[in-house]
Amino acid sequence: MQRSKQMAMGRKKFNMDPKKGIRFLIENELLKNTCEHIAQFLYKGEGLNKTAIGDYLGERDEFNIQVLHAFVELHEFTDLNLVQALRQFLWSFRLPGEAQKIDRMMEAFAQRYCQCNPGVFQSTDTCYVLSFAIIMLNTSLHNPNVKDKPSAERFIGMNRGINDGGDLPEDLLRNLYESIKNEPFKIPEDDGNDLTHTFFNPDREGWLLKLGGRVKTWKRRWFILTDNCLYYFEYTTNCFELFIPDNKDQVIKACKTEADGRVVEGNHTFYRISAPTTEEKEEWIKSIKAAISRDPFYEMLAARKKKASSLKRQ
Repeated sequence: MQRSKQMAMGRKKFNMDPKKGIRFLIENELLKNTCEHIAQFLYKGEGLNKTAIGDYLGERDEFNIQVLHAFVELHEFTDLNLVQALRQFLWSFRLPGEAQKIDRMMEAFAQRYCQCNPGVFQSTDTCYVLSFAIIMLNTSLHNPNVKDKPSAERFIGMNRGINDGGDLPEDLLRNLYESIKNEPFKIPEDDGNDLTHTFFNPDREGWLLKLGGRVKTWKRRWFILTDNCLYYFEYTTNCFELFIPDNKDQVIKACKTEADGRVVEGNHTFYRISAPTTEEKEEWIKSIKAAISRDPFYEMLAARKKKASSLKRQ
């Protein structure tokens, strides 16, 4: 029973901070400190927040990268077409929002797919580019905010020359297109052990003043007592932040009205916003994401597509 309680606490810690959660599980001998054992733990995913899994797998630390490759090795893609393999892969976690993390994860996926299906593509670059093309096709076809739906012919045309300078079979591309058109990717919903449910129906919650550790000042914090653990936060759980993922020190372009009526430029690197309910918070996040027009992966994908399109001859 004690072990089960520690494991449950370790999962909660992982869902809040993946690295701290893994460290807790290792220190309490609930996990072995090997990339293979940790990958198995993430692959099973019991009680784990799939967003937290994605964040951990996308980290650039050498050990995290080894865990990522061990995690991908647990997937069997043999004799699956690329859409089928992507469905399986993208169901095991949620893709993080940072381009560098996605790059590492999709690179590992492409390597594994080509390993399981030798001869389908000339290189992993081809598999990588086509995988991204499929993910973006899924968004274009099934996002109601995208009015201009691409045809199969446009999808085929967009992917000409990516197979080391040659074209992929048109039947292959058309079948991939039809698969996505008929059935969009399913985005995994985080299970009942995510943060929302971790703090659902607590023993007690409310604002308290907490004395700082290094700087001895009293600061207002939101405390939650649940499952024999006391948590505290700078803000309540219905808050979210706006920031620039790849450059958190960059000022967000914004303006505000001063008391005298003047409109001035904002100077914040992030905005912390609170909604009255979880449902409204999610609706706001969904609407804001839909309004973002810049593709954070464009330059990264363009460079890889150029590489895949270049004819490689000895």
